[in-house]
Amino acid sequence: MAQLRHKYSEFVRRGAEVLVVGPDSQEAFQQYWQKENLPFVGLADPTHEVAGRYGQEVRLLRLGRLPALMVIDPAGMVRYAHYGSSMADIPPTSEVLAVLDSLQAEESAGPDQEGR
Repeated sequence: MAQLRHKYSEFVRRGAEVLVVGPDSQEAFQQYWQKENLPFVGLADPTHEVAGRYGQEVRLLRLGRLPALMVIDPAGMVRYAHYGSSMADIPPTSEVLAVLDSLQAEESAGPDQEGR
C-alpha cells in the first residue's frame, strides 16, 4: 500500500479513486488507516462478500486472500483485472496508471466513428 500512498495524487489527477478491500474487521481497518494516515478509502470485507463478487481467491492455507487489482469504470464495468498468484504478485503502479491513461484517451475520443 506504500506505492498507492506515494502515487495517490497520480490516481486522483486521472480522475480515479483508490479503494482497498481487505478481510480485516472494520475496527482493524480504522486503526490501520489512522496509524498509516492513508489518503484513500479502505473497505472491511471480513465475510469475503466483495471478494467473492469480483472473483478474488481466498486461500486459508496461504494466510488469506491473494492480491487482486481492478480498474472499474464509472459505469461499473471492470476494465482491467489482475489476479495475483502470490502475495508479492501485484502489478506495478505505472501499469495501472497507463490503464487509466488509456481509458481517459478513449473517453476523450468520444463514441466510435465507424457508423458514419
